[in-house]
Amino acid sequence: MGKFKAMILDLLYLSADEAPDPDFSIENFVFEELPVDKNDTQLLADPQSEYGKSTKKSKEEFVTWLKARTKKAAIEIINLMENTGNSPGLNVVRYQLIKSSTSSAANYRAACRARSVKEFYAKMCIVVEETDETVFWLEILNDSKIKVDKSTISKLQKEWTEILKIMAKAKHNAYPATKR
Repeated sequence: MGKFKAMILDLLYLSADEAPDPDFSIENFVFEELPVDKNDTQLLADPQSEYGKSTKKSKEEFVTWLKARTKKAAIEIINLMENTGNSPGLNVVRYQLIKSSTSSAANYRAACRARSVKEFYAKMCIVVEETDETVFWLEILNDSKIKVDKSTISKLQKEWTEILKIMAKAKHNAYPATKR
């Protein structure tokens, strides 16, 4: 594997020891508030959490897994939107949601084929922006009176929020490498 490809994989990978569990849920964390002093509190995650412990992936497997995850999430949105009714508001949201979700998945794939760290970072900026827009449109659907399955929208919103966190971390990790 080339030096550049290894560096890109390092930037994409959140940690050398663990990969995100595809079945991870924020409900797996138990937060307890411990007083640090009178004016400050600290939230600590439960050390018994199973996050990242169930499967170990190599960096290449992680990238392949994330490509598949973003593609699957975009397809789920397309399928949901194909099975909904028609209204002026829904038509606008449907169009924007399909555009942003598919753009996020496609630009992530393009970022993985970047020719330089700067190109990778630029693509990841687009991915984060499009993923955030997808979360926004899902929030609009969830909070509006548009007739869609709200439980499915909530599940998609949770999935896209997790994808957003992963992409934002990869973008953040790539930034220092652009200064070399």
